[in-house]
Amino acid sequence: MGEVVECVPNFSEGRRKEVVERIVDSIGSVPGIKILDVEMDGDHNRSVVTFVGNKSSIQEGAFRGASAAAELIDLNKHKGEHPRMGALDVLPFVPIQGVTMQECAEIAAAVGERISKLLKIPVYLYESAARSPDRKNLEKVRKGQFEGLRESIVTDDTKYPDFGPRQVHPTAGAVAVGARMPLIAFNINLESKDLQAAKDIARKIRTSSGGLPHLKALGFDLKERGLVQVSMNLTDYTVTPISRVFDEVKKEADARGIEIAESEIIGLIPLDAVCDITARFLKLEQFDSNQVLERRIWC
Repeated sequence: MGEVVECVPNFSEGRRKEVVERIVDSIGSVPGIKILDVEMDGDHNRSVVTFVGNKSSIQEGAFRGASAAAELIDLNKHKGEHPRMGALDVLPFVPIQGVTMQECAEIAAAVGERISKLLKIPVYLYESAARSPDRKNLEKVRKGQFEGLRESIVTDDTKYPDFGPRQVHPTAGAVAVGARMPLIAFNINLESKDLQAAKDIARKIRTSSGGLPHLKALGFDLKERGLVQVSMNLTDYTVTPISRVFDEVKKEADARGIEIAESEIIGLIPLDAVCDITARFLKLEQFDSNQVLERRIWC
């Protein structure tokens, strides 16, 4: 296997399957692209697509996905639990094999500039592709969401995009394009309708509030299911493993007399992270992913 880049675009549509399928088909139409996973979430009204390719094909696949989203999604009609500022909301590139983080940052810049020029959508570079420290954090870039950015991009010089016009696209908004290491999107649903409890737990455990390192967390209301959710992104699972995150949420939920209903992983998860869960649950000593049969066969 040669160079492999992963791309994990998040689209602001999780209810209309036909729309998501058209976006995925546009991405998959590029030779050399392999679609690995598609996740749709109706409550968040958001979809996460995971695909891989080489440095050339990944750029074309990402652009075609951005173009399809701009054509098919109108943020003026979009409602969902998850924060968003664009039809294609975030577009991260991840180095998997034979590619450096710097090369992924260069890919992000190239694709971002193309999106801005051809689709007339303002682009913000974030994480390892960011050109200033205040753009590294996605939450800061997306603050205000589509509705707020529509005004602040014109009046606030700190909201000047890295590429594109100083006005949001009327229906597609803006997009954050970046480069990062593999991320784990992990949600824990609580047997409760107490949204404030979910928000309090999220605030207690996330990095920005002095909680676990490399962890982002928000509390959401899953009204149709009668549950609340602690929705999390683990931005470096080698520092804060998923097992530790689960334990912390459970501890905080127990303290409030709330049961955990279930948990879910959105998209894909690295094998090493799964092995960590297994090792901690079974209390295995000196266990690593090289003991997995399939890894020994295919590596």
